[in-house]
Amino acid sequence: MPTIIFVQQDGSEQRVHADVGQSVMQVAVNNQVPGILGDCGGSCSCATCHGYVEKDWAAHMPAAESYENDMLTCAMDVTDASRLTCQIIVTPELDGLVVRLPALQT
Repeated sequence: MPTIIFVQQDGSEQRVHADVGQSVMQVAVNNQVPGILGDCGGSCSCATCHGYVEKDWAAHMPAAESYENDMLTCAMDVTDASRLTCQIIVTPELDGLVVRLPALQT
């Protein structure tokens, strides 16, 4: 069972076990990770699951689709590392994935 590491702005970490096939957003919501709201339930229509994927992990997942990039324009403090966690599906290869959380979600 892969582990996902969520890092808050203050540096505190929450390590949670994830089921393969779930989205990273589902994992965060199911484990009450502060900072991941997922208001739209994972339909890529709200940007309240915005997170920053550590650079080393970007190569382990598919690039963001155009609709994800479009929705990221609604998020705050977007960087090259920004992803919508509802669009990242947990695979065994993502064991240890680090997702840093923004200061606030809209």
